[in-house]
Amino acid sequence: MVRSFVAAVLAAVCVFPSPAYAAGCAVSNGQYLVLRSSDFDPDVLVWDTRQRAIDYINAIHVSANEVLSHTLLAGPGTRAVVVQCVPASVKPKYTSEILDTVGIKITTGPNKGRYGWVTSDDVHTGATPQTTVQ
Repeated sequence: MVRSFVAAVLAAVCVFPSPAYAAGCAVSNGQYLVLRSSDFDPDVLVWDTRQRAIDYINAIHVSANEVLSHTLLAGPGTRAVVVQCVPASVKPKYTSEILDTVGIKITTGPNKGRYGWVTSDDVHTGATPQTTVQ
């Protein structure tokens, strides 16, 4: 009886993540962001799935055709809102950094209304729906 109860509690914990899980993210759901990558290449690849974003950042072989067919290119300054964040979910191959993957909805530009995934390196806080990005 006790073992059954313990097993049920463990199953519930695994199925329903605790609020602390989301607390580790650099951003929170509903937060408005500005997308921008590095100074060298400020455009942001917005992936159609979280796993493809992770594979790309982890330098797992991704073909040019896969990049073209599974991403949107968001120019620097594109605004978005966070719809999900998974903390510490990607480790770039050539750095010691650990990044979050961030599910977003694009709110400006030609891809307005589209959803996708980026890393916490590509999101910058401080934007609101009324903010003019410079």
